[in-house]
Amino acid sequence: MGLKWSDAREIAILLYDRHPEIDPRYVRYTDLHRWVLELETFADEPQRSGEKLLEAIQMAWIEEAGIDAD
Repeated sequence: MGLKWSDAREIAILLYDRHPEIDPRYVRYTDLHRWVLELETFADEPQRSGEKLLEAIQMAWIEEAGIDAD
């Protein structure tokens, strides 16, 4: 069973590992959406995402990276 949009923490960990050079505070939601869909273990419908879910993933990624969100 693959990851769903609601699996923000797990997705954030994978994105942090896959894009270590990226500062997640400055990622556009369009790029974030595409990168999530490109994850091999992601198995949810693309249209099920929304700003709230993408924001949760972004915030989890910021936390994973150890960056102050302010």
